[in-house]
Amino acid sequence: MIEYLEPLINGILLGGLYGVVGIGLSMVFGIMRQVNLAHGELMILSSYLSLVFLQVLGLHPLVTLILVAPLMFFIGYLIQILLFNRVMQRGMEPFLMISFGLSIIIQNALLLIFTPDARSLETAMVIKGVDVFGLFNIPLIYLVNFTVGALVLTALHQFMKRTYMGWAINASADNETAAKLMGINVNKVYAYALGIAAVTAAISGVLVGMSFTFYPHSGTQYLIIAFGVVIIGGLGSLPGTFLGGLVLGVSQLFGGRILGPGFQLLSGYIILLIILTVRPQGILGGR
Repeated sequence: MIEYLEPLINGILLGGLYGVVGIGLSMVFGIMRQVNLAHGELMILSSYLSLVFLQVLGLHPLVTLILVAPLMFFIGYLIQILLFNRVMQRGMEPFLMISFGLSIIIQNALLLIFTPDARSLETAMVIKGVDVFGLFNIPLIYLVNFTVGALVLTALHQFMKRTYMGWAINASADNETAAKLMGINVNKVYAYALGIAAVTAAISGVLVGMSFTFYPHSGTQYLIIAFGVVIIGGLGSLPGTFLGGLVLGVSQLFGGRILGPGFQLLSGYIILLIILTVRPQGILGGR
């Protein structure tokens, strides 16, 4: 039993990171009913911005979030105002095309500026571990990732439930026409929503950069993970997204322990297919 306890705990902790990766994508879908294909690139852009601040100012990667998060909020806000709001009433296809084009632009800009070399946000937490009853060690970075992920989910949930902007976002998501009749500027609300989603991308990008190496093209990899997490948890459900991250993380590490490390991704997406077969709307989906 002990040999399965380690992948269970590590899978749960890794799932906390996966949950943060998917929260922004789930939020955009839940509010706007659109899929932002540039979400992964916004994450990796945040990783590179953190790298710049780390090298120039000598800050710890987590401390760079003080600078990266507001910058990413501003970028997300501008993207929605200048690009996405112009096509919101034209169905999903124009939104998908613009977000896909944006992802290609960001990816190639990062490649041009930073070269295709592997980068990482170096921190001592990567090599440190937490002893669990003398049986095995949990990577400290996994524990940090899970804690930050839980805090982000809690803070975002409270923001949506207790603030005027959160109420306006929920109202716009539930009934756009009624929200407009109540005097809510829906386009501005959508811009704030994408700005907040970009902040979650910034947080996940920094955590990913601290945990793994990244490249200019890494956004696609994490977009696929975000899709898996969101589909398992339920489209538009923030708690479901976090739960989906836990399920995907545990299934990947269990699959790696039982079948071998090369089968981690396969085992994760087999679980995804099983959940979709049993509950197509996801674990906490249904809106």
